[in-house]
Amino acid sequence: MVYYQNISLYLHPKRYIRKVMNGNLSTFVKEKRKQFGLTQQELSEKSGVGLRFVREMEQGKNTLRMDKVNQALALFGAELSATVINKNNE
Repeated sequence: MVYYQNISLYLHPKRYIRKVMNGNLSTFVKEKRKQFGLTQQELSEKSGVGLRFVREMEQGKNTLRMDKVNQALALFGAELSATVINKNNE
């Protein structure tokens, strides 16, 4: 299980890491899904996770399986990764 509010999302497009968003997984997934023109059902089918999981992820459920989150994020070229939290920037 992973607590999404303390996680940063990183895109890995050309062998470099670029910080995309800090802490708000639900907003990131919803915006990316809409940007790609997908419904929740289509995201579910294309990524191989359940529709219920997609809905819970977009609604900001506090605990989610990291492997399933990464499975859904892979569709957008992103992944969930642990990062050191800089308390000065919070």
